Amino acid sequence: MGSMYHIAMLPWFAVGHMTPFLHLANKLAERGHKITFFLPTKAQYQLQHHNRHPELITFHPLSVPQVEGLPPGTETASDIPIYMTNLLAVAMDLTRDQVEVSLRASKPDFVFFDFAFWVAELSRQLGIKSVCYNVVSAASLAIALVPARNVPKDRAITEEELAVPPPGYPSSTILMKKHEARSLTFISQEFGEGVTFYERCVFGMKNCDAIAIRTCVEIEGQLCDYIGSQFEKKVLVSGPVLPDPSTAPLDEKWNQWLGGFQPGSVVFCAFGSQFILEKKQFQELVLGFELTGLPFFIAVKPPTGTETVEEALPEAFEERVRERGVVYGGWVQQLLMLNHSSVGCFVSHCGFGSMWESLMSDCQIVLIPQLGDQILNTRLMAQELKLAVEVDREDTGWFSKESVCKAIKSVMDKDSEMGSLVRKNHAKWKQALVSKGIMTEYINRFVQSLEQL
Repeated sequence: MGSMYHIAMLPWFAVGHMTPFLHLANKLAERGHKITFFLPTKAQYQLQHHNRHPELITFHPLSVPQVEGLPPGTETASDIPIYMTNLLAVAMDLTRDQVEVSLRASKPDFVFFDFAFWVAELSRQLGIKSVCYNVVSAASLAIALVPARNVPKDRAITEEELAVPPPGYPSSTILMKKHEARSLTFISQEFGEGVTFYERCVFGMKNCDAIAIRTCVEIEGQLCDYIGSQFEKKVLVSGPVLPDPSTAPLDEKWNQWLGGFQPGSVVFCAFGSQFILEKKQFQELVLGFELTGLPFFIAVKPPTGTETVEEALPEAFEERVRERGVVYGGWVQQLLMLNHSSVGCFVSHCGFGSMWESLMSDCQIVLIPQLGDQILNTRLMAQELKLAVEVDREDTGWFSKESVCKAIKSVMDKDSEMGSLVRKNHAKWKQALVSKGIMTEYINRFVQSLEQL
């Protein structure tokens, strides 16, 4: 048993960042390390059920200052539309004094951060080691957030520039088409006061003592090496750090509904907590599921301009699919749905958390990515590892009901060549990832790397 450390953590104020940081905190606390976890006051209530070791993990609430342009009471990214996150970054940077007071008083051994790039400089002044812990895939860091990308300072980066991989980029398959690169052009826009998103991330990675990534070398080893060579420093890999299986049962209503179908026959679809479809695209999605003839369960937020999913459904849709289809606008227990014996296919946006959950399930995987990192995660899964199928789109980004139906049927048809190829590859990768304590080994090695720091 090595030394016991005190680690402070300051993730970006979004549930998709705070939750993986907390999963890592749980794994470290399991080994006796003490954690001080900085988060907005309100977020304590959202996250406390994930804190498995309250005796070692202490939440340190930060009061998020009011910033002009942000709705009163805004504390996390889920409180605001996506175009306002720049202002949330301003608010986060204004918590620096609160963080500094706490770090001076508690003198932790390490501080983990992601978007709060100033932590690296502050830690150095206080004699604390800093680790920039990235909870997105190495694929998205390597293509967009490396010094070789050389994002222009005086103007917005173009989609044409982003569609060309940076010098030395190690993959010929994890790439973006020009129209997809549009969703990454935000990296050259302001994110906080006087700093662009690209600068925020690159400064943090340049100035920290070590870069860490929530991934595994079996899947993204080459990309991690590339990032290490770009920043000339050690890249620590934590493994995917998945939460322990929930002991809570699946909601009785959904458990009963799923139980009415054959094993492996239901197609389950979920697009994460932030993404909202346009109404026409939402209708195309649900009609694509209807076309498959298979039972389905779709959990998505109501589309733009509507209050409920019901009011956005195509005419007579509910009558036609009543016996075999559910479209639900609320939150569902995604992991428990994926592990239900009746669910045989998962249609996802391929956010990084959902990517790992789908990998660890036995479901066939169909992907409809929406934003930059999801597109790169999708290419990793569909092109590089060949264990998923991506829904075809037109150059405008539009997908049709026919393309949704075709992708689902290509993996769900018992005799399809594509279906058996992705099933075989998926089984192989899942086996590699769940074998003989590989996840435990990752955390143990991660702690050893901290010792060497």
